[in-house]
Amino acid sequence: MNLKKFVALATCAIASHAGAADTIKIGLLTVDSGPFTFIMRHVTEPTALAVELFNAQGGALGRKYEIVAQTYAGPPAAAAAAVNRLVKQEGVSFLTGFNTSSSALVLGPQLASLNALLIDSSTAADELTGKNCQANYFRVSMTDSMNMNALRAVAKQSGAKTWDLLMPDYATGHDFAKRFTSLVQAQGGTVQATLFAPMATTDFGSYITQLSTKPADALAIVFPGSTGVMLSKQQAQFGLFSKYKTVVSAFFTNDMVIDAQGDSTVGVYAALGYKWEMPGEHNAAFVKAFEEHFKRKPTYLDADAYQSMELLNAAILKARSTDVAAVRAALSGLKMTTVVGDVEMRAADHQLLRPIALVQVTKAGEGKGAITLRSVEPIARIADPASPECRL
Repeated sequence: MNLKKFVALATCAIASHAGAADTIKIGLLTVDSGPFTFIMRHVTEPTALAVELFNAQGGALGRKYEIVAQTYAGPPAAAAAAVNRLVKQEGVSFLTGFNTSSSALVLGPQLASLNALLIDSSTAADELTGKNCQANYFRVSMTDSMNMNALRAVAKQSGAKTWDLLMPDYATGHDFAKRFTSLVQAQGGTVQATLFAPMATTDFGSYITQLSTKPADALAIVFPGSTGVMLSKQQAQFGLFSKYKTVVSAFFTNDMVIDAQGDSTVGVYAALGYKWEMPGEHNAAFVKAFEEHFKRKPTYLDADAYQSMELLNAAILKARSTDVAAVRAALSGLKMTTVVGDVEMRAADHQLLRPIALVQVTKAGEGKGAITLRSVEPIARIADPASPECRL
């Protein structure tokens, strides 16, 4: 089947799989409404590419992979309903795709009773591999702590003594605010204002006004997706970012939204799980194949979705089985090279130890910005020890 046609079918509903009882089914979760809708292609396309390439090599254990896609509206309850449908009605044992941290907190405790594994490629809240870790939950995306550790040097080099924080009012935003406040205090600074806005905010005027009245030396901001685009454009009208010496961000500006943001985020620093220029022959081959298929460079979400499949495939081959318990044991402690480099799925908490990219937005012409790679941050610099609160 033509890959693009396959992706289009996979994003709509449960893929047709009659007569495919011998395939290894991959339950693919995607959000089809709200500010995360634009992410759908960054989940379906890399997963479809991985399936195509693995199947071209014979699949795993003599069986081909098959994507069984399920969309949901976004809230945690909808995510739980989607997972239950995939497992109970479609016979899926292995799940991946897009989740928010709030959804993953709900899904994690259900996985053992469903006898299913979730390889999460999109969440960041530390508690998911901390006090709320689960035996059947594995995460490949970078955590808030990794993000924070990558931004630590930027914060120190900025010389800022006071900071303002603008965060979304959900798990990742609160987690980031708590950790960034600790970072600032450890460097001898203070947080002047911390503002939380709902993820569904469309008018940031009141928040921009509050920050503009008496701006601190520097600003830290977290707002993903289309909401982040709206915020970037609205702040530009007031020149908010220009009032700060330094602006650092998480899940705010990246390759997926930079065209929509234009030059409104020039100068902003961000930590990303991946940038397509990262070194290594393995990544170069992935970028080439991805660009040939989709006529664009892979983003960090594309890379994390793809490496989720790389890890699952390697675990199945290592286990020589698709039994959930056997694959779980094979994933735990697994070391390999993925598109981001050499990685390890830490056995203690099921968090992937992996390098990440530090980037900055630069001017790329009139009204345009570009995501520019500043450094590749190694595991030793960004990874905290496993939380003692995790009990697997």
